[in-house]
Amino acid sequence: MDIKAVMHLRRFKDIVKTLFRYGFDDVVDRLDFPGKELLRKIHKVQGEMSTWERMRHTLEDLGPTFIKFGQLMSLRPDLIPNPLVLELRKLQDEVAPVDYEAIRQVVETNLQRPLAEIFSSFDEKPLAAASLAQVHKAVLRDEGQMVAVKIQRPKIRPVIETDLYILERIAGQLHERTEWGQIYDLPNLVQEVKKSLFRELDFTREARHMKIFATTLTESSEVYIPRLYEEVTTPQVLTMELVQGTKLRDLKVDAVADRELLAKRGLRLTVKQILENGFFHADPHPGNIIILDDNVICLLDWGMVGRLTRRTRYDLIDMINAVVDRDSEKILSILLSMTQVDGSIVPRRMEREILDIVDIYHSLPIQELNIGQLLLDISTMLRENRLKVPADLAIMIKALITAEGTARQLYPQLNVVEEAKPYVRKLALERWKPETIWRDLRRNISGLLTFQKELPLRLSQIIDKIDRGELSIRFQHENLGGIRSTLENITNRLTLGIIVAALIVASSMIITTGVKPLLFGFPALGIVGYLVSGVLGLWLIYNILRSRKF
Repeated sequence: MDIKAVMHLRRFKDIVKTLFRYGFDDVVDRLDFPGKELLRKIHKVQGEMSTWERMRHTLEDLGPTFIKFGQLMSLRPDLIPNPLVLELRKLQDEVAPVDYEAIRQVVETNLQRPLAEIFSSFDEKPLAAASLAQVHKAVLRDEGQMVAVKIQRPKIRPVIETDLYILERIAGQLHERTEWGQIYDLPNLVQEVKKSLFRELDFTREARHMKIFATTLTESSEVYIPRLYEEVTTPQVLTMELVQGTKLRDLKVDAVADRELLAKRGLRLTVKQILENGFFHADPHPGNIIILDDNVICLLDWGMVGRLTRRTRYDLIDMINAVVDRDSEKILSILLSMTQVDGSIVPRRMEREILDIVDIYHSLPIQELNIGQLLLDISTMLRENRLKVPADLAIMIKALITAEGTARQLYPQLNVVEEAKPYVRKLALERWKPETIWRDLRRNISGLLTFQKELPLRLSQIIDKIDRGELSIRFQHENLGGIRSTLENITNRLTLGIIVAALIVASSMIITTGVKPLLFGFPALGIVGYLVSGVLGLWLIYNILRSRKF
């Protein structure tokens, strides 16, 4: 055990105790954890729970970092089984609030002014308290505006760093010692979570995401973005307008005057973000959505977003069209261009699996078609075939599934395909606009001109290496055994055929000379030549017929 692990012995002990408590003895046995033998007598939690439920409760008991780990994993249905995804979505991120005095110190340290100089009032009791931050209601002294102040919990970063170090050790050992650990590539999972968590700890990123979203939807009256107060925003303090409305999770569906309108707006908002803007909210669940007057939608918590490049969005459109046409070969080609191959694949088997998925959705009425679920089934198939889906694409699938599910809860008869069709058509037409074609052409010409400028220098460098004797060319032949064997067979038969022909010609010339000794009145040497060539010719014909390659 290294020195860093010894420094965190207490935390190691807490994790081992929690794993034992929820019956994960087999996991602990595969981990090189200190003192695990002394903790085997921990009383297990009573009651019938599935494996997925025990995993969720384990994460909740282990605290903020592990809760966030579970929540982030619930956004990646391409990496973990769907039953676990559904269970992780239930993770509760509501914890006891931090003492007001500690919160005041964080605000004053970050804004470098006393609290009373910034806010005319500041509620000591938080509106909400989560694992990474808590939100307080306040009134800005200069503007007189009521605001929501999101403040990071004091000293939360060292706690997260410690837990992530332990998570990295757990993931590394399970990856080495279990087959399922290798299938799910646990070390890579932890690295993705680590990157996402540290990004989420920087509130200026969330502020930037809100500004980007506001600029893409400036003309929409169906969506509202809270005003951001950048002068009182830092990496640990985020100040925005306090929006008064009803959270979608608290909204009584029966009390909504126009459920169909609200469902359509919510779904259109997500599809527009994904296909038109390529910049979208990563987790649009009902707890992050506030409904204002006239069914205006306000999205909160922009800590995590996804981005799709223009090329990825075009590929999505092509794949949807290929699904409609049941073109499994084209679907496979698009998927292979969008994913990272981790091992060998069997294209024909994947085509059959794609057709199985497509056939299921072709059998459904169009109003029941669920695009997000279709993409989820495809991503699950990719995971089973050891193909890695890009993180942003996987998050997009989860966001679309969440938006579709929420919309259908409000209005079960919602036709998802019909609502998405205008954005699909718009994106499909956009790629063939003259300005788009000209932009792509200009980029290609620019790349060609750049290459033309660099070509002389590159050729000069190659020639210099040749002059110095530093250039080496290495050929490596792979999977050429069959070709080599075939060429050898062809060459041998051709050579034997030439020899037989030469023997026949030579024997015929000898027969005409009358050279002694004679056999049956003909030169014996010529007759022997005929016999040998005849035997060789018959043997060659027999081999060709037996191989059935003619």
